[in-house]
Amino acid sequence: MTLQPLRRFGLDGAILFSDILTIPDAMGLGLTVNEGEGPRFARPIRRVSQIDVLTAPDAETDIGYVLEAVRLIRHQLAGTVPLIGFAGSPWTLATYMIEGESSRDFRHSKGLLHAEPGRMHQLLEVLTEAVSGYLHAQIVAGVQAVMIFDTWGGTLAHADYQEFSLAYLSRIVAALQTELGADAVPIILFTKGGGQWLSEIADSGCDAIGIDWTQSLFRARQLVCDRVALQGNLDPAVLRAPPDTIRREVKRVLADYGPGPGHIFNLGHGITPDIDPDHMAVMVDAVREFGQSIV
Repeated sequence: MTLQPLRRFGLDGAILFSDILTIPDAMGLGLTVNEGEGPRFARPIRRVSQIDVLTAPDAETDIGYVLEAVRLIRHQLAGTVPLIGFAGSPWTLATYMIEGESSRDFRHSKGLLHAEPGRMHQLLEVLTEAVSGYLHAQIVAGVQAVMIFDTWGGTLAHADYQEFSLAYLSRIVAALQTELGADAVPIILFTKGGGQWLSEIADSGCDAIGIDWTQSLFRARQLVCDRVALQGNLDPAVLRAPPDTIRREVKRVLADYGPGPGHIFNLGHGITPDIDPDHMAVMVDAVREFGQSIV
């Protein structure tokens, strides 16, 4: 699955086909994914006593199948394009582990955060250790960049984001750079709905920031002041539009960033299964065509 889009569209990088919930699954919460329902945990965290027994999984022992996939994919890529690994952020993983599934209001997660913040920090500490170890193992196995998806960070209040999400993201970045060297691999952070915190995210030490479609790349570029690269940010819904619209929107995104280095064109979030692959091809071709003139 990692190689299929690369072969079809000739992309500039390969993204490891996996799931952000591999870590909590390895922690024994009983992950199931049924068609039309999305991921669910059979044993979500609803009592603080459950947090006391959680430990970070060993990446090689408990999630070794992902690392073996990394090694096989690197061999098949044979140096043609870089392989990008990823993991979920501690806060986002915590929400799934507590809610048991995706949520509209995160009532259980935010309830724990506000009622017993020390317990939430306890859970996030374990997850930070787990994510750091998992990404470290992916890098050793062969990925050449890593991305941390903070899908639900944007649901937090300003102060809560700083304390319960960004602080832990920054610790993961620092841990990887300390263990592997500051220039070992690029580290990309993506907080969906986190446009108001771009400057703070840039201060985390990461190398690039993923931008969702609600933000202006021009404004984002001004905020980060060339401290980091920017990735994004076409609205995935545009891929349901006719080809002419897709081409127009690609051109707009490229023009919004403007000339110069430091932009990785991408969608502002994940692609959905209903998208026509031919429309994806239109987008890729348009990036190549219009990107040449803007550089």
